[in-house]
Amino acid sequence: MSHTSYREALREALREALQRDPRVFLMGEDIGRYGGTYAVTKGLLEEFGEARIRDTPLSELGFVSAGIGAALGGMRPIVEVMTVNFCLLALDPLINTAATLRHMSGGQFSVPLVVRMATGAGRQLAAQHSHSLEGWFAHIPGLKILAPATLEDARGMLWPALQDPDPVLIFEHGQLYNLEGELDTSAEVDIRSAKVRRAGRDLSLITYGGSLGKTLAAAEQLASDGIDAEVIDLRVLRPLDDATLMASVRKTRRVLLVDEGWRSGSLAAEVITRIIEQAFYELDAPPARVCSAEVPIPYARHLEEAALPQVAGIVAAARELLGRA
Repeated sequence: MSHTSYREALREALREALQRDPRVFLMGEDIGRYGGTYAVTKGLLEEFGEARIRDTPLSELGFVSAGIGAALGGMRPIVEVMTVNFCLLALDPLINTAATLRHMSGGQFSVPLVVRMATGAGRQLAAQHSHSLEGWFAHIPGLKILAPATLEDARGMLWPALQDPDPVLIFEHGQLYNLEGELDTSAEVDIRSAKVRRAGRDLSLITYGGSLGKTLAAAEQLASDGIDAEVIDLRVLRPLDDATLMASVRKTRRVLLVDEGWRSGSLAAEVITRIIEQAFYELDAPPARVCSAEVPIPYARHLEEAALPQVAGIVAAARELLGRA
């Protein structure tokens, strides 16, 4: 065990990857001399040099495309996109090229690319820097989508992602970078399965990323009222781990999704649909969800907080699901 932060855990994962595999290099805006917008790559330029820590021009389309080319050429690039909103400028190479080449080449080519980016709101950065769009990318065959929400996952998911022959997108919630705690260096981390973060018997709270802490806090509040909530961290948004989800639902018979994405067309909607398809007759109540308000994320703090899932809203939705509102 060691005391560290989410940011430092990510940095140590990058350092380890650079040390273990000479094909690994980093590229992105301000990741070198500046040390990264969120200081994740601070110090790596001095340690590994400009050939492996590459500052890029301000062009997501350009440097994500270059990363795809490098991956096709045998390298193992880790591309940092400053925020998920800016990744939209690279949709064409990611979706039309990286995600499709294995299929279109009949298995002759793969794109072992890792793209890291900040996602989510709660930092008063307004609408162009605050949305949770990972559910969009989870719609795309050929991509693997990860959302590390703990120190162990921040530290442990990168190396397995680099071993994957296909593109892996890692979404790091912006409010997690300052998260501190004890890092269990012996914890087993995979990029295939969801994780039970709190066992319970009365209802299943299913979430991921920046909403995990709020959901665990809600579970503690519910426990003080005698409600025993199980908390599932999806962690891997594509492919979803149906087995872990259905096992929890069959045990608790009630389910509440907490998703910072918008309600319409959300990842929460996909998870609920799968539960209805696979475990409908195990349910004692209709599945429910707590999502962000259907608006661009506001700048003003009180409006931003009102637009996002919060502990009080999760508790209220859970109590209503149990008929205790």
